[in-house]
Amino acid sequence: MFGAKLASRLRKEQPVSDQPGADITAREAVVTAEERGATAHVLDGVDLTSKRTTLDGIAAVLDFPEWAGRNLDSLYDCLTDLSWLPEGEHVLIWSGFQDLADHDPKAFNGINSVLRDAAERPMCGRRFTAVLTRS
Repeated sequence: MFGAKLASRLRKEQPVSDQPGADITAREAVVTAEERGATAHVLDGVDLTSKRTTLDGIAAVLDFPEWAGRNLDSLYDCLTDLSWLPEGEHVLIWSGFQDLADHDPKAFNGINSVLRDAAERPMCGRRFTAVLTRS
């Protein structure tokens, strides 16, 4: 885990760039994910202006187990596992990510880094990707 944290800190922070992002709507991202057979999980980020509320929101839409903690290490562990979900690709579509980015840039950068790191390390027959949209 330490290596993932260090890599996150060294990486220039920006929204997940290898996926469609702020230029598309959440609805369009859902359609795109479903067309390729992925399961879309939509997080409405409007009013999620703190690290805690955002982590709670991600945990809710991805149905994290009750034992999962609410910190960046636990977020990473859950996103690279997802063994409680059906096999296949799972796409977190974070609509309105800008609310957190505006209110708490440090929290946004940390969460965004974890999303990117987790997307690079799929496990358990489940692939995770994230799409950040403004609406």
